[in-house]
Amino acid sequence: MGIIDTNYQKSSLTVISVLLGLVAFSTPAAAKSAAAPRDPNLRSASVLVVDQSDSAVLLSKRADVAAPIASITKLMTALVVLDAHQPLDDLLEVTSSDQDFGKGWFSRLSVGTVLSRGDLMHLALMSSENRAAHALGSNYPGGVPAIVEAMNAKAAELGMTSAHFVDPTGLSSQNVASAADLAKLVIAASRNPTIREFSTDKSYTVRIHGHLVEFRNTDKLVANPAWNIVVQKTGFINEAGRCLVMETVIEGRSLVIVLLDSLGKYTRLADATRVKNWYLATGGARLSQISMR
Repeated sequence: MGIIDTNYQKSSLTVISVLLGLVAFSTPAAAKSAAAPRDPNLRSASVLVVDQSDSAVLLSKRADVAAPIASITKLMTALVVLDAHQPLDDLLEVTSSDQDFGKGWFSRLSVGTVLSRGDLMHLALMSSENRAAHALGSNYPGGVPAIVEAMNAKAAELGMTSAHFVDPTGLSSQNVASAADLAKLVIAASRNPTIREFSTDKSYTVRIHGHLVEFRNTDKLVANPAWNIVVQKTGFINEAGRCLVMETVIEGRSLVIVLLDSLGKYTRLADATRVKNWYLATGGARLSQISMR
């Protein structure tokens, strides 16, 4: 009789263990961990997130749609100036041709300011200084028409099939590209140590008419110790909305993040943080492409 009781108890315990396991698996927490990662609910109109280590597309939303890119343009401006091997220590003057971009555009570089080409590039990439970018174009061999031609040629070389440039600042809404094309631009820019350094500097001081003037980065994430940003650029005009592109290292992997037309002043930064948190939540696993609404 005792043997029968013992076997019965073992059998009962086995059944109970199985049932408890099924209950645990069916809890919301377990179901959540077993489910595929959810849409990170990004607010930008166009999005692309690529793992540069294996070119895997992790997130995509309207990534092939060309749209105005605003000051993301300045990455291309810097690339072609550096491709031309123009000396960064040459002194250049901001002239009246560099100042008129329409109503509402402000610059701290007054006409007559003399800075090195390197200083102007630094300000263009870091604080998105429009007169600095235009002065780089004005002093390109052949002037602004020639640099625009070089920018479009570089875009073709990089395989940016939807990209088109008409000015070196990005203030024209006719400067357009898709998120997919901008990922190619970010990768090309990330290979240049000068662009990496200038675009991720937190602040930079130059002397303007005898006075020291400090400029700050338009991307607040570069000052956040939680981020490791390799290269970045912000952009804004009304037609483009607020834009942000970057290459950043998360969990030892290099991600290219492109966020275009983010509604609201801080949405692009919040979206970048959502991408990072979403990626960390997946454990860096290889994922199929997530199509977002």
